[in-house]
Amino acid sequence: MRLTRKRLCSFLIALYCLFSLYAAYHVFFGRRREASAASLRSLRKGAAPVRERRGREQSTLGTEEWNPWEGDEKNERQHRFKTSFQILNKSTKGKTDFQVQIWGKAAIGLYLWEHIFEGLLEPTDVTAQWKEGNSIVGRTHYSFITGPAVVPGYFSVGVDNVVLILNGREKGKVFYATQWLLYAQNLVQTQKLKHLAVVLLGNEHCNNEWINQFLKRHGGFVELLFIVYDSPWINDMDVFQWPLGVATYRNFPVVEASWSMLHNERPYLCNFLGTVYENSSRQALMNILKQDGIDKLCWVSVREQWQPQETNESLKNYQEALLHSDLTLCPVGVNTECYRIYEACSYGSIPVVEDVMTTGNCGNTSVYHNAPLQLLKSMGAPFIFIKNWKELPAVLEKEKTLILQEKIQRRKMLLHWYQRFKTELKMRFTNILESSFLMNNKG
Repeated sequence: MRLTRKRLCSFLIALYCLFSLYAAYHVFFGRRREASAASLRSLRKGAAPVRERRGREQSTLGTEEWNPWEGDEKNERQHRFKTSFQILNKSTKGKTDFQVQIWGKAAIGLYLWEHIFEGLLEPTDVTAQWKEGNSIVGRTHYSFITGPAVVPGYFSVGVDNVVLILNGREKGKVFYATQWLLYAQNLVQTQKLKHLAVVLLGNEHCNNEWINQFLKRHGGFVELLFIVYDSPWINDMDVFQWPLGVATYRNFPVVEASWSMLHNERPYLCNFLGTVYENSSRQALMNILKQDGIDKLCWVSVREQWQPQETNESLKNYQEALLHSDLTLCPVGVNTECYRIYEACSYGSIPVVEDVMTTGNCGNTSVYHNAPLQLLKSMGAPFIFIKNWKELPAVLEKEKTLILQEKIQRRKMLLHWYQRFKTELKMRFTNILESSFLMNNKG
């Protein structure tokens, strides 16, 4: 009887242990397997995590969520994902992460971070004094900081590699930029910083001599310079051209394509909303538009004095004009390159660009001979380039003959190109930093 009782107790204990092991297996391994399976299903479906992005705008009157080229590029997207994944594995295998911090002290920094890198910023409050974000490109881990509270000497520098984004367009901005460079110089001299690159919103006449003293080629410490506008310094070795981008200082948003943006008939052949300067080509453009009632076919709104900021109403009108026009007229200002070119691309409106050099020191370089707009042309921008606004009537007459399907294909081509343009810039930028900084580490 005692032996039978012992056997029964032993059996119950063994059964309890087996049940405990079974339960533990499901708790610690079952969920992980389910999560992995769910992730795999998501990848197979091409699902992407839903993210809330500051300044991101659905460019339609409704709230459509749609990829306008999903049907045409499903196979290409899958192949591209597979290839990118293989390249990422090869580039990261056996290598440590490359850390780069970006200090955004000019509005073009937001174009780099939110539009080109597609990065997020926290907090999302527009009044925040300090904003930061993180992004990984290949094996490079980027951190980005910006805002009024980012002040020299008042934040910790925890990385060896920094990209400093500055505004050097005018004298007041140059003074401010110089203070930042002197601060960075001190960090390099005290070995708190190893490598520095600068992204510079240059002067519109390409008068940027003030920064020469800081460049490594002239005995300074700035190893790489990415500069806006067609500077004659560009050599694709240590000086590279960078795009002007959209007017983030006027709160122009990141725009996501919608079904209506691509497929809807647009009521206007063209648009121009901007400042008209006396005795400028913009005045000549206005004279052309008034001939034969062309201005009635286009959304035209002009002012005589430039305004640095937009009201909510004026920004909305401008975005509506881009969205509802097949073409966006882009006359030169102080420089040929203008925000309007990139903003038109965001809405699938073909830029009609006045392809002439403005006065100043911008122009041909030892590398390119297709100025102005060397960077855009070298990357195959699908724009309409004209030398004189007298060519515009013929352009608009041709436009009238296009059927909607032809316009849809053209919009698709523009949106495709603009996305590839930004992606390629991101990869080029990263490759240049890695090649230069890592090579110098070995040296």
